Amino acid sequence: MASKRYKRLFALRFVSYFAIMVGALTILFEFGPLIISEYDYQRDRLFGIHHVIEPNIVTSSGTAVENATPKASGSNGFGSATAGEIPITPVSTDFGIVIEKINANSKVIPDVDPANESEYTAALKQGVAEAKGSTPPGQPGNLYIFSHSTDAPWDVIRYNAVFYLLRDLDAGDRVIIFYQGRRYDYIVYDKHIIDPTDLTYLNNRYDKPVLTLQTCDPPGTLSHRLIVRAKLESS
Repeated sequence: MASKRYKRLFALRFVSYFAIMVGALTILFEFGPLIISEYDYQRDRLFGIHHVIEPNIVTSSGTAVENATPKASGSNGFGSATAGEIPITPVSTDFGIVIEKINANSKVIPDVDPANESEYTAALKQGVAEAKGSTPPGQPGNLYIFSHSTDAPWDVIRYNAVFYLLRDLDAGDRVIIFYQGRRYDYIVYDKHIIDPTDLTYLNNRYDKPVLTLQTCDPPGTLSHRLIVRAKLESS
């Protein structure tokens, strides 16, 4: 009798421990990339490590990338990396985005309908998406780039990977857009948390070049959207 009771107790404990382990692994699978990104960011800050665009960038055709927004004296540009700096090679000079502060580096998929879930889900498997109707980089208007998902929770995590740390950007931080072999530097000037149904920032039109970045907030959830806006450095 005692043997049967022991076996039942052992089975119950095994099932309980197994369920806990599966739950922990599921959470780790879903939120692991977010945890790793945050860890890497905080580690870099602790040790004074900065990620910077590498000097002498060339396009896929082998020509030098043209800097469309000359920087002020003393600002970070195409100079050589110094101690504590890790160079970033943009994944695309045809249409790409690099945010040095958070070590974000992605291809931008153009002309994506943000209201078409199947269309933007396919785009976000390749990088981040430029909303249909956006103004081209460097031109007056609204260049709107987003990374979000209304799909399953694990897809929310996966499709927001590039912009996990967008919330850590502050006024004065630099966002670099590469487009058709040219480089455009935008400077962050504000950020907002909005309701998912708020289309104001998507529909805004400006008389100067403005870059709008959007992701989910908090990271890995669907409750709100984080909006970061930046102006072209030379504007």
